[in-house]
Amino acid sequence: MDMKNVLTIKLLLVLAIAVTAVGCKRSGSNSSRATGWDINSRDGGFQYNTSFKGQEAGPGLVFVEGGTFTMGKVQDDVMHDWNNTPNQQHVQSFYMDETEVTNLMYLEYLDWIKRIYPPTEENFRAIYDGVLPDTLVWRNRLGYNEVMTENYLRHPGYAEYPVVGVSWIQAVEFANWRSDRVNEANLEEAGYIARDAKLNSVSSDATFNTDTYINAPTQVYGGNDSITDPNNTRRRVQTTAAGDTINVYATRETGIISPKYRLPTETEWEYAALGLTSIRSYNVYRGRKKYPWDGQYTRSGKRKVRGDQLANFKQGKGDYGGIAGWSDDGADITNAVKSYEPNDFGLYDMAGNVAEWVADVYRPIVDDEFSDFNYYRGNVYTKNELNEDGTVRIVTSDEIKFDTLPNGKVVARNLPGEIHQVPVDEDETYLRTNFDTSDNRNYRDGDRRSSRDYRDGDFSQASSSTDTHTRQMYNSPKHNVETDSTGALIREYDRSDKRTSLINDEVRVYKGGSWKDREYWLDPAQRRYFPQNMATDYIGFRCAMSRVGSKSENKNKKKN
Repeated sequence: MDMKNVLTIKLLLVLAIAVTAVGCKRSGSNSSRATGWDINSRDGGFQYNTSFKGQEAGPGLVFVEGGTFTMGKVQDDVMHDWNNTPNQQHVQSFYMDETEVTNLMYLEYLDWIKRIYPPTEENFRAIYDGVLPDTLVWRNRLGYNEVMTENYLRHPGYAEYPVVGVSWIQAVEFANWRSDRVNEANLEEAGYIARDAKLNSVSSDATFNTDTYINAPTQVYGGNDSITDPNNTRRRVQTTAAGDTINVYATRETGIISPKYRLPTETEWEYAALGLTSIRSYNVYRGRKKYPWDGQYTRSGKRKVRGDQLANFKQGKGDYGGIAGWSDDGADITNAVKSYEPNDFGLYDMAGNVAEWVADVYRPIVDDEFSDFNYYRGNVYTKNELNEDGTVRIVTSDEIKFDTLPNGKVVARNLPGEIHQVPVDEDETYLRTNFDTSDNRNYRDGDRRSSRDYRDGDFSQASSSTDTHTRQMYNSPKHNVETDSTGALIREYDRSDKRTSLINDEVRVYKGGSWKDREYWLDPAQRRYFPQNMATDYIGFRCAMSRVGSKSENKNKKKN
């Protein structure tokens, strides 16, 4: 082979290696397939977590892989109320609390509120009072239950028992608080927030809020830059080629900020309660499963524990647990969580112990004709309120707004450090086909555009002309509480004899049987409703969190 051919071959090899190198660079995880530009370059530019390995379950949560199922009553409808007729639904994967929220978990919330917003200060007293569970729910005119009234929430003997006396509104606020505390801890662990700032650097004017951090990170902790400044050794920073240091805040693109804790939707709760993961028979797929466990009975058929009750419920008149030491379910009121076997998703007490709040506004009919994917009734869309300069408007200590509920309870509508919210308007809804208003709680259910318009009924004496949501279809009582110039409450109890329903946009669904319910209510398909501002001794709650990314956890594991 002559020298000319050798040189040609060498040149071709060099070109091939160069092209391969460029190709490898451009196809790598830190190179854009759109532009070829570097991602996560130290010289600046687009920053993104290209090595994200999948969402991890947050504290207290277990993974529930989504799928299709038959929602609704598939057993005999002995009440003939047609309250939840069978319909096919698909649920996206999500996470749910392994157990009901316990007294200990809720006491941690109360402690934080009390430290940050001391009830000894006049401006904050209503905040703490508004989140306190109603311990008087245990009282009975003809029963002696003072031991629960005085001890159930706080005594260590009840630490792992499900919290009760919590309204739907309070449950939602707990979930919001929990979201902020978990994300605060995540950011601290990742080095974006100074160590122990969540304990030592917080006050009523200096708190952490997830939405505020995402939209205005310099405003968290009251704008205290000692927590976010680059000189902090645990602070995440970016250094340019010139040696300049740039503040880097965690964004959604980092994958560190998790989705929020929230109440599960009714569809999610029912799907999770059935636990259809390991049973693939035709009858179960079509919805023939009656309880969170397999079988048609409330007692175990396993050899070692045969005859043991599988849930905590009322077994009959005057029988809240069975004969002591024999046919006993182990409880007379509630029981400690994890006292009974979990279902196939690893969820405890999805039947019995306490019934549970879910997110949905109650209506007798699930409108599966309109939506059979992640069905939920209760959407109220809001947006961040902006200042004149385009920045988000942050709530301050002197801007706290309180709502007086129909039962006289006063609750804080917002807390310092949060972003003011306003309803979406025409800027977001104009020419949209998927939604055209902020409040969608009564969509296709008696509103002006509905095909089911009940305005022909004579409700003129029973409702005010401004009652646009419930006057047309649901004619429920309208109790009202106002505050006079001296601060005294003026209670107006609706005594009208024209009312025909208790259903309105402020009643929420609760699911599952409780220690106070008969076996009939253990079926996950059963549904009842209760005012969102009221509480009982038999309704608790658990939280859920949406899953982002792949439907299955196994797909991420295989990929990685």
